[in-house]
Amino acid sequence: MNPFQMSSAVQEHIYRYDQKSRVRYWFWGILFVLLLFLFLPWTQNIRSKGRVTTLRPEQRPQQINTIIGGRIVSWNVKEGDRVKKGDTILKLTEVKESYLDPQLVQRTGEQLDAKQRSVVLYRSKADRAGSQLDALQQEQQFKLEQNRNKLDQQRRKIEAAQQDLQAAQNEVAVNERQLSAGQDLFQSGAISLVDLERRKVNFQNALAKKVSAENKLANERQEQTILEIEQNSIRQSYAEKIAKTQGEQLQALSEAAGGEAETAKLQNLYASYSIRNDMYFILAPQDGQVINARKAGIGEIVKEGERILDIVPDQMQKAVELFISPVDLPLVNLGQSVRFWFDGFPAIVFSGWPQASYGTFGGIIAAVERNVNEDGKFRILVAEDPNDKPWPVQLRMGAGAQGMALLQDVPIWYELWRNINGFPPDYYVPQSNPSKK
Repeated sequence: MNPFQMSSAVQEHIYRYDQKSRVRYWFWGILFVLLLFLFLPWTQNIRSKGRVTTLRPEQRPQQINTIIGGRIVSWNVKEGDRVKKGDTILKLTEVKESYLDPQLVQRTGEQLDAKQRSVVLYRSKADRAGSQLDALQQEQQFKLEQNRNKLDQQRRKIEAAQQDLQAAQNEVAVNERQLSAGQDLFQSGAISLVDLERRKVNFQNALAKKVSAENKLANERQEQTILEIEQNSIRQSYAEKIAKTQGEQLQALSEAAGGEAETAKLQNLYASYSIRNDMYFILAPQDGQVINARKAGIGEIVKEGERILDIVPDQMQKAVELFISPVDLPLVNLGQSVRFWFDGFPAIVFSGWPQASYGTFGGIIAAVERNVNEDGKFRILVAEDPNDKPWPVQLRMGAGAQGMALLQDVPIWYELWRNINGFPPDYYVPQSNPSKK
């Protein structure tokens, strides 16, 4: 038999040319499935890369700087160690000449006590001067009152002397008339020589009394002048004493004020020295891990404000910072949902069907910055979604992350058409946006 010749049965079994083809059914079925697929929902999203951070500034890695300059005496930690808040990281010693005295705080305290005592003494001196001033003023008033009483008495004496002088003058006038009449009577022989002589004696006595009264009046007036001069002398004398006492009081008050100023200065120095002594020990500000030590060894000199090391806090409210283009900024709103997958954690991502993805985590946009960075992008901060599964505890600060900001659902054909034409996603504001509440 010719091997190239086959029976009709074999040919029918191989070529099946007499059978109906099902290719068109498969074609139309696949085409129908594709049409159905085009009408399936597709979640528009904005994809961006970022890294793990935290919303609270105090929970980010922080630098530990020296407040004062000094020389390193000892280290209490090494890189990678975990420290508690208040643990001593290292100890410094002084290098400035003005702070080298080990008893500087004690000596400053002694100076402060001495200055405070001197202020008390000056205050006491001022009080005593005030008391002395009051006594002088009272004594001046007493002396002046005493002198005024004497002046009043002297004026009354002068009035009495004036009356005595007037009486003496009257008596002289009477005796003068009697003498003149007696002379006439003696010449006419009416009286004797004895009577005339008696009248002469009375006249002389009256003249003597007049002169005595005039001298007494002059003496009393002189005494009044002396008392008036003494009154002015009292005022002048006590004015000088009072002025001197007031000067001593003001000087004491000035010394006390100066002492108080120096006391305040010494108190400031004492407090500064006491606080500086505590600054020799660099303490951990919070719980965390020590990294990036910038100084090494013992005896190395550090300057004021110099960075020594970094601490990564243990407590961290995780967040992710993403950077988006300006064209996508209007599509991002507070409270919007974001899906993440982190570097080092396995994930299967279907960008259009986030519910079907595996290994992704949920987030909520917590902040959108309004300024653009050097790369021309805007920074957004995304916090952990409390209603979704928690983020991995193994996440560390700075770990890489990729995020999808979820927008509204659209048909697949619309999404294909949008991408083919280069259109951005549809403008969409989520209903959960807290800014719209």
